[in-house]
Amino acid sequence: MFDIGFSELLIVFVVGLLVLGPERLPHAAKMAGLWIRKIKRSINTVQREINAQLDQEELQQKISETNQRLLKEERTIQNTILPIAEKAPEEAPIETNTRIDTPTNSTNNDQHTIDTSATTDTSATKDKANKHNADM
Repeated sequence: MFDIGFSELLIVFVVGLLVLGPERLPHAAKMAGLWIRKIKRSINTVQREINAQLDQEELQQKISETNQRLLKEERTIQNTILPIAEKAPEEAPIETNTRIDTPTNSTNNDQHTIDTSATTDTSATKDKANKHNADM
């Protein structure tokens, strides 16, 4: 802050001793020290307040930049997604009953279908069970 060396302090002390005298010099030095402390404390307080204000402004600026970047990215994503959704054709409902037909190139117009249902002959199964029980 002040560039005061030892020789300058010695000169100030000697001048103070000559002007004030040995009785008032200690009291004057004490008061000067108190004033210097108060001034330093005030300067430090002002510096802290200025730094806090600058930090707050810097944080607010970063927040606004981040918000702008996020909004820009959101618009970009929406512009990417919306055209894809508009271009996608509506899909027809899928039929659950599938039927396989052979081509109808014959003259008698016979259509062959594949039947996927399984049929069981219950009378034949009962006869086998009765025969098995009789053998025992």
